[in-house]
Amino acid sequence: MLNLGTITSIYFFWVEERNLSSLGRKIINNLSLTLNKKKIWSIFSYVFWGMMSTFVNVITFTIATHIEFSWIIANLFSWILSILFAFVTNKIFVFHSHTTSFPALLWEFNKFLIARVLSLVLDYSLMGFLIGVVLCKDILAKIITQIVVVSVNYVFSRIFIFKKPI
Repeated sequence: MLNLGTITSIYFFWVEERNLSSLGRKIINNLSLTLNKKKIWSIFSYVFWGMMSTFVNVITFTIATHIEFSWIIANLFSWILSILFAFVTNKIFVFHSHTTSFPALLWEFNKFLIARVLSLVLDYSLMGFLIGVVLCKDILAKIITQIVVVSVNYVFSRIFIFKKPI
C-alpha cells in the first residue's frame, strides 16, 4: 500500500535520478565539445563503443563456454551478437551515417558484414594461434584478439563502410 513516506521516497529518487542524468549529459556534452575541437571525438566514440562491443563479445563467449560449447562455437555465437551490436552503434553513434533508402541501408550492412567476416577470419586465426601454438588460456587469447580486431575494424569502418558521400 502506498503511503506518504513511500511516495516521498519515490519522488526524491526520481528527482535525484533526473539530476544525475542531467549531470551525465553535461559531462558527455563537455567531453564531446573538447574532443571535437581536437578532432578526435569519432576515435573516442569508436573506442568506447568498441569496448562495449568487446564486452558483448567476451561476455557471450564466456557464457557459451561455461555452458560447455566448444570455443569455436562460442566464438561464432559471440561474434554474431557483437557485430549486430557494433553495426547499430557505429551507424548511429560513431559515424552518424544516414541512409536514405532501404537498399542503401542493406548495402551499408553488407559492406559492414563483409568487413566483419574478414575480421572473423583474423579472429579465428589469432585465437587458433594463441590457444594452439602459444598455449594461452582461451579468455586471455580472446581479449588479445579483440584488441587487434577492434583496431582493424575501425580502419574498415572509417574508410570503406561509413564514409560520407563526396
